[in-house]
Amino acid sequence: MSAIRNVLFVMCDQLRRDHLSCYGGRVPTPNLDALAARGVCFDEAYVQSGVCGPSRMSFYTGRYMSSHGATWNRVPLSVAEPTLGDYLRTGGGGVALAGKSHVMPDDEGCARFGIAPDSDRGVLLRAGGFAEIDRYDGHTPPGPVSGYANWLRARGYASADPWSDFVIAADDHGQVVSGWQMRNAHLPARVQEAHSETAYMTDVALAWIAAQGENPWVLHLSYVKPHWPYLAPAPYHALFRGGDMGKIVGPFVRSTQDGTADEHPVLHAYRTHDECLSFGREDVARHVRPAYMGLVAQVDAHLGRVFKALETSGRRGDTLIVFTSDHGEFLGDRGLGEKELFYDEIVRVPLIVADPDTRADATRGRHDQRFVEAIDVVPTVLDALGRNRTAHRSEGRSLLPLLRGEPAQAWRDCVFSELDYSYRRARVVLGRRADACRGFMVRTVEWKYVDWQGFRPQLFDLARDPLELNDLGAAAGFERIRSELRERLFEWSTGLSRRTTVSDAQVEARTDAHRRHGIHIGIW
Repeated sequence: MSAIRNVLFVMCDQLRRDHLSCYGGRVPTPNLDALAARGVCFDEAYVQSGVCGPSRMSFYTGRYMSSHGATWNRVPLSVAEPTLGDYLRTGGGGVALAGKSHVMPDDEGCARFGIAPDSDRGVLLRAGGFAEIDRYDGHTPPGPVSGYANWLRARGYASADPWSDFVIAADDHGQVVSGWQMRNAHLPARVQEAHSETAYMTDVALAWIAAQGENPWVLHLSYVKPHWPYLAPAPYHALFRGGDMGKIVGPFVRSTQDGTADEHPVLHAYRTHDECLSFGREDVARHVRPAYMGLVAQVDAHLGRVFKALETSGRRGDTLIVFTSDHGEFLGDRGLGEKELFYDEIVRVPLIVADPDTRADATRGRHDQRFVEAIDVVPTVLDALGRNRTAHRSEGRSLLPLLRGEPAQAWRDCVFSELDYSYRRARVVLGRRADACRGFMVRTVEWKYVDWQGFRPQLFDLARDPLELNDLGAAAGFERIRSELRERLFEWSTGLSRRTTVSDAQVEARTDAHRRHGIHIGIW
């Protein structure tokens, strides 16, 4: 019998894998290092999209972006797509949410099925199946599903919009300035550290866990940081500023193809975006990176509070902990800002899983080199809790065999990711229709191939070029490799789980069964 009764699923927003010390990164993260020491670090973990919304919908549904259909942040997840919360609720449970989900409500779908938005079912569907303790997606002032704004006002932050006036604002020689302007990233936020976004959501999570007592629970603790605005509270704003800045924030990844005629057209169009124009300047990147690093250190510190509380309450011994990020961040590498494109800075993320079961003792502290994907989280959680998963819907695989050193039959030899850039300025620059802006990535051990609608592909020889500096998408001599990898994408596409209303077992039971129902076709 499994020791697991509870699940803590922690996600950061826009956290780069190479900024965690357990992955050899730039920021000391002792609490995540300790989690890694009692769990497994997956070194080759990939998200299904480098954009918040579609990536998270893959984490929550266990399905690729092409399957769940929520291809961008503003695209609702269909009410017909079950999520982890829906799967667990069928067994009398559910998933509580503290923080960000980025779920866009499918109001059209609810209306079609006659589901009132304010009904119990409507509320759950509009929340992506989560029971929202405190929903706070960040990047804008907290909405009515978060208590953060009122909580701040109760602590003396007198403002109609304390988020804009204190959380992402700073004092600069007596003048209040905004964290939206990256030139202010060196300043401390006006909010006290104990009242910051990360501290607040940790408080919410700890209070909720304590209230569960001995009852089993599943919590998605989803931090909005280190996502922009890049403004950290004291003392985290200054932890990595000063001293040998070149060593602390660099080096920067650069290619001789950057910005030249040899550069891929989509990548070239992305350079017209505001964030890329700014981060294309190395002085900007050097100014912003210390604030980002401070926000990473702050998240680690507050996770230490969570891990300590679990240990003190006795919950560490029966709680599966999953830690990851929805995607990474360029931070000036390649002269780019933000995310989205298929470089490893974006699609390769941290994934640490700590299984309390004694069957996982042999793998503790291990770095696993096998390919894993965001879609593996749902089947892993369901497997850990002994819940049946709908194999005809799920496209991921349970990681429990890898955590427990058990044989894993025919493990995957590649991973896939997708992008729909139709909402972005790059589409207009390239003159593309809104339905012709898709990119599809397949990554094997040796190669990364990206197929772009309407343009040549990208190809990187990872064995000789691990930093992806030399795009071979148009180079002579690689035609066979490009053809083989495009065929892999086609095979993947044809294997997606599109028949979702009946299970494979139901199909097998009804195969060649028409005579049992009195239907005798073609009999002489």
